[in-house]
Amino acid sequence: MKVKVMGAAKEVGRSAFLASCNGTNILMDYGVLLRREPVFPMHVKPKEVDAVVITHAHLDHSGFVPSLYLSGSADIPALATLPTFELSELLIEDMIKLSGFYLPFEYIDVMTMLKSSKKLQYREPYMVKDVKVTLHESGHVVGGSTVIVEHEGKKLFYTGDINTRGSKLLRPADLDFGPIDMMIIESTYSQAEQTPREQSEKELVEFCYEVIGRGGTMFIPSFSVERAQEIACVLEAYDFKHKVVMDGMALKANEIMGRHPAYLRDPEMFKRAIGGAEWITGWSRRKKVATEPCVIISPAGMLVGGSAIFYTQAIMNNEKNGIALVSYQGEGTPGRMLLDKRVANFDGKMHKCYADVKRFEFSGHNSRSELFEILDRVKGNPKVLCVHGDGPSCEKFAAEIREKYGYDAHAPEQGEVVEV
Repeated sequence: MKVKVMGAAKEVGRSAFLASCNGTNILMDYGVLLRREPVFPMHVKPKEVDAVVITHAHLDHSGFVPSLYLSGSADIPALATLPTFELSELLIEDMIKLSGFYLPFEYIDVMTMLKSSKKLQYREPYMVKDVKVTLHESGHVVGGSTVIVEHEGKKLFYTGDINTRGSKLLRPADLDFGPIDMMIIESTYSQAEQTPREQSEKELVEFCYEVIGRGGTMFIPSFSVERAQEIACVLEAYDFKHKVVMDGMALKANEIMGRHPAYLRDPEMFKRAIGGAEWITGWSRRKKVATEPCVIISPAGMLVGGSAIFYTQAIMNNEKNGIALVSYQGEGTPGRMLLDKRVANFDGKMHKCYADVKRFEFSGHNSRSELFEILDRVKGNPKVLCVHGDGPSCEKFAAEIREKYGYDAHAPEQGEVVEV
């Protein structure tokens, strides 16, 4: 069994790994890295791919898969859970619609991808020739999976993005899969401990009460898929007493998730949280709620586009109001500028933010100690590839794994091939 690293080598984004088993090739994820210009993973000829696995819907894992279907051929089976396909379609379609940059595929190619889809349940084995592929629950996003690939007594475990603690929305990752020979593990927070989730939840709820208590409006910009719904569930779990409003593409994600209660940790709480929120569908109501004492949850999480731009403009001029940043804020994004400098750029002009801005950690990724807990539970003597993190994080994590467990661990380069 060989694995070629096609992306996410010493970087976060464009995840792509090609597992080759005696001529049968399984592509695990094929994502994009969205910067000013998108960065794609290494090219692979579609005729050389026997199946592609999509671990979850986020674009850095799913966004380049349609490029495999440019010829209109649906010969490559795409493997994922049903929610992953539906959420991937939503996000990829939005990327195509909003892209002011070149994408080497169109919506028709997304449709071909969906026609070739094989919707798998967790722990349901799928044979690609003589190679067995099994998805396990990842705890990262609704329908999200880790991947087990087995061939001739060799077993590969790919974490994708993983969360073993779960959340209000999702169950913890499923790590019950026996001894392994190779492990591809994310390193996003391998060098950092995040704020304990319960502390973040309590502090966010307190901030919401504080802002509304002084007659202000609280705006929580959130990623459409998972984070917006997680924040609504947190408010519901803490029996939040004020009005909650949801807007933007999160509403479409709400509908998709609501159709798949089996993938949720507490379907009844999700139903109460999402059903109890007011869904904004028109500009007249949008303008009005921005002046009311309530909590508004709307994308985009980094304030790049979406109705978040309107809400930021409407809310930032009043010191009674609050903005709670609960999503990752990438370098150079409007969200990072607001967090670091308390300013926002609209129409080419810098505007001072008078609203109270605070950041809360709600990552869907494991922290450092939780990544080591995964390694503590590993059976076998696997080769370990540390990926999906910045260069120093991947390299330091690999060195720590070598020292603590004695595994052959390293941070691979793009294009590198590793064999077991």
